[in-house]
Amino acid sequence: MSTTILSILLGIGGMFGWGIYDFLGGVFAKQIGSFKSLFWSQLAGLISILLLAVVLRSSLNVPFVVLILSPLAAILYSAGYLFFFKGFEKGNVSIIAATMNLWAVFTMLFAFLFMGQRLSALQTLGVVMIILGATLAALNWSEIREQRFQLSAGVKEAVCGAFFFGVFWNVSEIISEEAGWLLTTLFVKFGIILFLLFFSYFVKQGIGLAKISTKTRIIILLMGGIEAGAVALVNYGLTIGDAILITPIASALSIVTITLAIIFLKDKVTKIQGLGIITAIAGIIVTAF
Repeated sequence: MSTTILSILLGIGGMFGWGIYDFLGGVFAKQIGSFKSLFWSQLAGLISILLLAVVLRSSLNVPFVVLILSPLAAILYSAGYLFFFKGFEKGNVSIIAATMNLWAVFTMLFAFLFMGQRLSALQTLGVVMIILGATLAALNWSEIREQRFQLSAGVKEAVCGAFFFGVFWNVSEIISEEAGWLLTTLFVKFGIILFLLFFSYFVKQGIGLAKISTKTRIIILLMGGIEAGAVALVNYGLTIGDAILITPIASALSIVTITLAIIFLKDKVTKIQGLGIITAIAGIIVTAF
């Protein structure tokens, strides 16, 4: 199997894993709060990757640059999801998921500016489609018709999250090339848990699940394993390909998230916002070619 085909398949795996995780994250962010949902799912992901590392007997021969960049990657990833889940907590899951498509644009921008990677004409068109689609999906058009410009609830948080994710994936590509996909995922997950624990202490954010049903706890743990698998697949892809190809495919996760939100949550979107969602998703697909 060629490297390109394998990279595309790994990107698709990441797309489904993240799509399911983001949908469940949106559901539980509204039920138990964004921080608890993020912390416990990420802890479950860390345990999953740790068990995999033990089974595969992964070497701990870690280059110095990895030790320096891993904490940075963990902070970026944590910040991205903190903003993203906060957006879910406030707003419509479909609209927030569409807005988060901008992380592919940020990833490509940083890859272009700092890593020397370049876009084809078709990929550039895809980036423009993502930006246009995210803009259409993010605006509250009923307010605009009343001559009041207003973003939909949670969109500002989603844009901030997209920025942090965009920086993260370029840092993650460097780490993956140095340490391999498994250690990269393990170190980043470990750093995320440490960061979230420090964050919860300083902002006095509780993380207990005493009043949460057993069913909810189980699903949160399962979603953490699913998300860890998605990260591992994409990190593996980054060891054999370029972020500028793999991440746009994986970022089509909004197809999965939005479809699940419309089916199970009965999310309502206007025709213009629906057009924006479709345009953004189409743009992500175009950037893969």
